[in-house]
Amino acid sequence: MSRRILMIGGSPCSGKSTVAERIAAEYSALYYKVDDDLGRYLHAAAENGCSACRACAAMSPDEIWMRDPAIQCAEEFQIYDEISESVFAHLHQIDAELIVTEGAAYTPQIMHTRGIRECIAIIPTPDFQVSHYKEREWVQYVLAGCTDAEQAFRNWMERDILFARQVQADCEAYGIPCIVNDGTTGLDAMFRTVTSLLHL
Repeated sequence: MSRRILMIGGSPCSGKSTVAERIAAEYSALYYKVDDDLGRYLHAAAENGCSACRACAAMSPDEIWMRDPAIQCAEEFQIYDEISESVFAHLHQIDAELIVTEGAAYTPQIMHTRGIRECIAIIPTPDFQVSHYKEREWVQYVLAGCTDAEQAFRNWMERDILFARQVQADCEAYGIPCIVNDGTTGLDAMFRTVTSLLHL
């Protein structure tokens, strides 16, 4: 049996991790979450002179979160482009026959450019996204140091809404399946949809 790497891209707070963890458990796959190593990838890219990663590393919380969300969104895509070589290099070092990996870093553009076939994207509706972010305890730590945490949070949410819209549009352009999660689909149904799309 040939080695398989199943990729779940999309945007944050959409259910990617939940589905990937269940695939790993039920199909004896190795689960790799890109965000677990995101800081390392960003640091390495900044050290190598990648412009977006280097700029982000030097910014204060206000400089990051108080900017126009559209600028933040464009920067997010650039950052994922800059770290993609490191992410894929790590994936190919993993010794496993079946890998399921997820993260917003797997943008449709990156998956298309690299000729990835076993991939999907999951994005949340704006209401589902915001409600789930508000449940995350770590949000306050991300925004610590901002002079206006409420505005920073609104900018963050708008950035991710714009990111999700672009992911959906790019998926349509490249023929990559994209699931929109509005919170009304049960976990079992979501799991069945994802495993069917990934031909498991």
